[in-house]
Amino acid sequence: MFPALETDPKQPLPDPYEDFMRRHLQYYGYFQALMGGTVSTALLFLVQSGGRASSTFQQRGQQSRCRGEGEHGTCMGPWEEKLGPPRAVRSKQLLCEDESGRVAPRLREPRELFPFFPGWGPTQGPRWPIECEVIQEKIQHIEWVPPEPEYFYQPTGNEKVPEIVGQEKGTVVYQLQSAPTDVSYFTSSRVGGKRGAIQQLAVSLCGPEDNTLLFESRFESGNLQKAVRVDTYEYELTLRPDLYTDRHTQWFYFRVQNTRRDVPYRFTIVNLLKPRSLYAAGMRPLLYSQRDASSRQVGWRREGSDIRYYRRGGGAGRPHYCLTWTARFPHDRDTCFLAHGYPYTYSDLQGYLRAVARDPAQARFCRLRALCRSLAGNPVYLLTITNPAPGPRQAAAKRAVVLSARVHPGESGGSWVMRGFLDFILGGSPDAQLLRDLFVFKVVPMLNPDGVIVGNHRCSLAGQDLNRHYRTLLKDAFPCVWYTRNMIRRLLEEREVLLYCDFHGHSRKNNVFLYGCGSNDHRHWLHERVFPLMLSKNAPDKFSFQSCNFKVQKSREGTGRVVMWRMGIRNSYTLESTFGGSTLGSKRDTHLTTEDLKALGYHICDTLLDFCDPDQTKFTQCLAELTALVHQEIHKKLGELGQDVNLEESWSDIHLSDIESSTSGSDSSLSDGLPAHLLNRAEEVNQKMKMFQKKKKKPLRTRRQRNEQYQSNSLTEEFTPTGTGSTQLSGRDRGAALARPVPPLILPKDKEKVQQGLKPGAPGPRAPQVHSSASQEPVPGPQQGRRRAGNLVAYPVLHVCTYPCP
Repeated sequence: MFPALETDPKQPLPDPYEDFMRRHLQYYGYFQALMGGTVSTALLFLVQSGGRASSTFQQRGQQSRCRGEGEHGTCMGPWEEKLGPPRAVRSKQLLCEDESGRVAPRLREPRELFPFFPGWGPTQGPRWPIECEVIQEKIQHIEWVPPEPEYFYQPTGNEKVPEIVGQEKGTVVYQLQSAPTDVSYFTSSRVGGKRGAIQQLAVSLCGPEDNTLLFESRFESGNLQKAVRVDTYEYELTLRPDLYTDRHTQWFYFRVQNTRRDVPYRFTIVNLLKPRSLYAAGMRPLLYSQRDASSRQVGWRREGSDIRYYRRGGGAGRPHYCLTWTARFPHDRDTCFLAHGYPYTYSDLQGYLRAVARDPAQARFCRLRALCRSLAGNPVYLLTITNPAPGPRQAAAKRAVVLSARVHPGESGGSWVMRGFLDFILGGSPDAQLLRDLFVFKVVPMLNPDGVIVGNHRCSLAGQDLNRHYRTLLKDAFPCVWYTRNMIRRLLEEREVLLYCDFHGHSRKNNVFLYGCGSNDHRHWLHERVFPLMLSKNAPDKFSFQSCNFKVQKSREGTGRVVMWRMGIRNSYTLESTFGGSTLGSKRDTHLTTEDLKALGYHICDTLLDFCDPDQTKFTQCLAELTALVHQEIHKKLGELGQDVNLEESWSDIHLSDIESSTSGSDSSLSDGLPAHLLNRAEEVNQKMKMFQKKKKKPLRTRRQRNEQYQSNSLTEEFTPTGTGSTQLSGRDRGAALARPVPPLILPKDKEKVQQGLKPGAPGPRAPQVHSSASQEPVPGPQQGRRRAGNLVAYPVLHVCTYPCP
């Protein structure tokens, strides 16, 4: 295998292990270029960090250190004499440092799962698909809470509906050139995206009087495909679909420069896909001014008037919808941003987690690691939060709570709810300490980092909705949800998981609500509704219990909440936080701010304490209230159907899913199946699974089957005809006649089949019926066989006990 090396017979043979390793390294090209010193091969195998060799190698090095001297007067070992001129080591794991005139190789320090903790330098930047151009400028925003409530826009009915003219009559002022489409698929990624110089996509200004807006979206979480100027202050905007798809256009986030103060700019997005939107109910887009942020510490705020959401007329195929609104910028020549929701990027999450890792107090009860890496190679972070237990029994007795967010990258509200939860659970309040004493929290704050980075609304770089693939077998195509499900499965083997909740955002309903999984188990009747009802009482101005739904639809079988529920987590939910605002209590008709969303994370912690309170008063009260609510719903439903039922006796026999409407989830998540490049891979995995199942379907025969075969063989040998008076049976008749006289080996469920002439355990050909009664004379042949079988009735038990088992 290795090339032969010239050896000197006068020299003693080297150690066999070292000789093998040297030849192995030489064969794979680790000795190529000359270097200005010698390298002792004993130093190539270091077993401790810091360049310290093991005692065995140190002894071997001392034995062979001064066999001869090289041309530079240095001591040489026997291998160095044979190797001739020293050569450089081509290995990324070995570092060669000059110590006292000699090159001393040492092993590189082992890497952590990701360079995130203090002392490891800057965090790795986000990895982009190699087709995406990314500007070098880092976009950051300050956090700010408006001092006054931001009310919904009140439609007047006279809102303008602009005519869509397109680039034929307008001027294209911005257009992406390198965005991947549905005809391609993800191949590779790198930090910074596409190599080479960044193209200038915005138009060049003709002078200081040119008032053309300059658009840009090639930054983290940005989304804008094209901008067409159709009038002096009017622009038509086209959103970029999710990468490697041709759909899912809702999330927008882009930058505009060269603004003019107090001028009514009209923006119209022309390629939205959802037929309903909160913009039709008064929701306003978000605006951020860099000049206001730097001078007055003012961040994101709601801005917009004359808002209209309508269907675009004409055209064949999939219908498109338009959003049009008028915005006014606060300053001349300012840099502003417009967005669908409050942005929360992957870099924002990394900055937050870095602060957590650097806090020595939080590091005592919060462990941070990478659950896996996404398709593009971005770490998917996992936090384990719990207080150290006084002993192993107390540690094993803790129940678990699993929380996740941003499986849909455009639903940024989920990250703000998660941020509020982490702020509370990592704090020093007595309630937070109690929760850490009681539970082990497993938190995945961003399940789809690739989609968040590139500005997708719903999909990963596989071009699929991850929240429909929690049952997938394609670990390489959907690593984020595959490893999450696997982590939860292992967690269920260790301890009880009390609650699972996945944080989402909703674009068509106001308020915050939950989707759950209703159960027909009468031991836990309505228990899955207690936690949402408690949450509605703790957050009455934001959370709507009436908007909750607990129906499990077939189209939602692959979602996180349904898969975890079927794995055994009774309290499995999807938390939907609106993009709009609240219609409840003191916040009625106002938009939710980032502080409101973070406060919801605090309320989840409070509700968890109420839900697990040893004093079950609150739980019992909620259960009684739920019973009354269900009675009302059943009465209402049956009244609509013109039926009547005695609820005092049989109300619990009615399936609650029959009185609930379907969940108002996203219709854009309906999948057309896997993309072409994953179909073959999915087929291969399915074939392997089928082959594995086929192998498992061929177990060794049971004891009963082996004894039946043994009895049949024994009786066949004894039943061989010896004279003319005997009747020889062959084929099916002989098998049927011999199968009946072995009653001890027939299961009760097979007696009826045997009496009918069928083979026990499976349908088979009907054997000839032999009628036996007191008035009939027995047939000689079968009678002989029956007499022989009668003599063997006591033997089957002996055979069952003594027949050898493999």
